[in-house]
Amino acid sequence: MRFGRSDRDMPSAPSSDIEKVDQQDVGLQVARGDRHITADKLARKLSSRQVQMIAIGGTIGTGLFLGTGKSLATGGPASMLIGYAIVGFIVFVTMLSLGEMAAFMPIAGSFCTYAGRFVDDAFGFALTWSYWFNDAVSMASDLVALQLILQYWTTKFPGWGLSLIFWVLLVLANVVTVRLYGELEYWLSLLKVITIIIFIILGIAVNCGANTMGEYIGGRNWFIGDAPFVGGIGGFASVFVTAAFAYGGTESIAITAGETKDPARTMPKVVRNVFWRILLFYLLSVLVLGLNIPYTTPGLKGKDSRTSPFTLVFQMAGSTAAGSFINAVIMTSVLSAGNHALFAGTRLLYSLAVDRHAPAFFGRLNRNQVPWIAVLATSAISILCFGASFIGAGQLWTWLQNIVGVSNQLSWIAIGVGSLRFRAAIKVQKKEHLLPFKNWTYPWGPWFSVILNTFLVLVQGWSSFSPSFSAVNFVSLYVELPIMLVMFIGWKLLKGTRVVQLREMDLETDTYPADTLDVKAGKGPWREKAYNVWRWIL
Repeated sequence: MRFGRSDRDMPSAPSSDIEKVDQQDVGLQVARGDRHITADKLARKLSSRQVQMIAIGGTIGTGLFLGTGKSLATGGPASMLIGYAIVGFIVFVTMLSLGEMAAFMPIAGSFCTYAGRFVDDAFGFALTWSYWFNDAVSMASDLVALQLILQYWTTKFPGWGLSLIFWVLLVLANVVTVRLYGELEYWLSLLKVITIIIFIILGIAVNCGANTMGEYIGGRNWFIGDAPFVGGIGGFASVFVTAAFAYGGTESIAITAGETKDPARTMPKVVRNVFWRILLFYLLSVLVLGLNIPYTTPGLKGKDSRTSPFTLVFQMAGSTAAGSFINAVIMTSVLSAGNHALFAGTRLLYSLAVDRHAPAFFGRLNRNQVPWIAVLATSAISILCFGASFIGAGQLWTWLQNIVGVSNQLSWIAIGVGSLRFRAAIKVQKKEHLLPFKNWTYPWGPWFSVILNTFLVLVQGWSSFSPSFSAVNFVSLYVELPIMLVMFIGWKLLKGTRVVQLREMDLETDTYPADTLDVKAGKGPWREKAYNVWRWIL
């Protein structure tokens, strides 16, 4: 059942005032005077089970398995743990803000569309193109990571060949049907969760003496050389962009709302239950890595190679087979992360077509209601991965990681701004009772996210200035800022957009208000609590 206003409910207007676009192409109707955008045309075939596991899968990927090695080498164990904890809290309050909006208005464009509807169309234009490029580059970085992981076994097989094989698999998984994407992502994500649980248990055992040296390690690695804080303020600041890359993807789970069954119920569950588990996995994993792996370990941040610290911990247990096992799991996690990045990027390009910010053919759907042209266009950006043989896979991956990490932080800022505007309009229009899920951190949560993320974006490039200026690192850390600003100003001047007034904000199109939800009988107080605990655990 569809709630909110649809194109069938819209008042008729003279044909001269309405420009109709082929619904197969973009699935929308635009009225010039009072602009109504119907973005809810994709197939809702993702179940709650799949969406909750995808939320974990979109977050646990190369940023955790490979990025933690660079964080440990450049910042030390304490900087890494503190940095990941701070960024984790930022993402948590950001997800509460996003969950509130996604439950009320579950559309494929998610926070990028909200930026246009709640703030300014030019802001939505700049953010959506920026984040689409972010997802496309994320897929490229995952394919580059494959080449780094392959080097654990052999250097004779061409890395670009492996990237090409995985590229084809990802495109096929995303172009056929969203149900195939959801099922593949579910099982790959489940494998990662099980592996991290095994890793944490094994890491504790290794630290307590079950290692090849037969020695108790404890906190020894926190006091060697310059540890626990390596590289001073520059080393500490550099951890944040790596952590932002690692946590990146959490916010894109809201993009699945456009293809989720019963999104008004599912999205709040995803926000409340799943992220706590992600935070637990990240912080425990980072702590275990910092205790077991010295920051001086070779290969953590090489130009041509990159060794996963997770693999090193399994090797410390004394089993070569265990090292190969975790490396194989990391490879599947790369496939999972790339799969999620391609899915999210595709839906954003589709939304750009829906909002008339991109050519209409990007919104063309196949018979399974998948935007197949958008899939091909987004995946084409991944050709970047084939430049690894000329630059060095390790170096290219670092640059791509910086670009994606900063883009993630910009999206978190946009979510905070959108949340503040959304709640202000909800209050002015007296619709607070229609919210299926309320962000309990409002208003301090969105403000915290906006202010702290802005500060981090500006200062985390410290390492590009010290000990000597690195032009390439500087560009990779700050190039997103002028590009997004130029797109914002350019679109604003071209289209003459203005900030949306609170009373004029469209809070009806594509919405799932609380008063339209079916209220089912409860199971009784104690049974309901027991059921909720069981759901949280699983």
